[in-house]
Amino acid sequence: MFIDTHCHLTDTYVADDIDAVIARASDVGVGMIICPSANPNDVAAAVKIAETHPNIFATTGIHPEYAGVDASEYLTEQILTHPRVVGVGEIGLDYHECTAPRTAQIKLFEQQLELARKYALPVAIHTREAETDTAAILTGDVRGVMHCFTSSWDLAKKMLDRGFYFSASGILTFKNAAEIRETFAKIPIDRIVIETDSPYCAPVPHRGKTCEPAFVVDTARVMAEIHGLQLADLESILYQNTMNLYPKCHVK
Repeated sequence: MFIDTHCHLTDTYVADDIDAVIARASDVGVGMIICPSANPNDVAAAVKIAETHPNIFATTGIHPEYAGVDASEYLTEQILTHPRVVGVGEIGLDYHECTAPRTAQIKLFEQQLELARKYALPVAIHTREAETDTAAILTGDVRGVMHCFTSSWDLAKKMLDRGFYFSASGILTFKNAAEIRETFAKIPIDRIVIETDSPYCAPVPHRGKTCEPAFVVDTARVMAEIHGLQLADLESILYQNTMNLYPKCHVK
């Protein structure tokens, strides 16, 4: 099966249509979805979705745009030890769009990393125009994935050495994303996973549409071409990579 490792099912694009969204994904072979939280108020909703759908798991975290909140109020022991919560994310730094002060972003990031360490959970990292600080903070004592990775090969090399995985979104398929494809060509195939980041970044040939988990297969096709693999062979590799990244995932 294919796995969408980062899909915002708490977003308004799903609304009351979640079963149809999941069914369309299943129809093209997407058998598992990992639903992150970004807004602190979506933490409980992500867990609820995972509880009520056997092929969905959650990562719970607070995006840097909400810097200033106390993560421990939302990422409680009950949440982080929940059997359907497989990681802490998405968390990190965003110096491109976020208006929150960098010091506040770093404080929230470090607080959530400490929670990930405490509960031995992998992390899903958001980093945008913040490579230096991201690398300085992620010193190798946590493991996880660089979500929707579009940063430099230099950062990729550092995070490879620290045991991280790298997730490709639909951006990989964009006409102007040659540099990103070159980076993923250099990343070992056993350290790659894929995602949609729905409802954002719909891949070719769905540009302009609201992204949804069924589209992750289109990103997989491009990844297979980059690494010279048959799609079915890549599917098996990506499945095993995701299981290694998120050991708490299990679908009967």
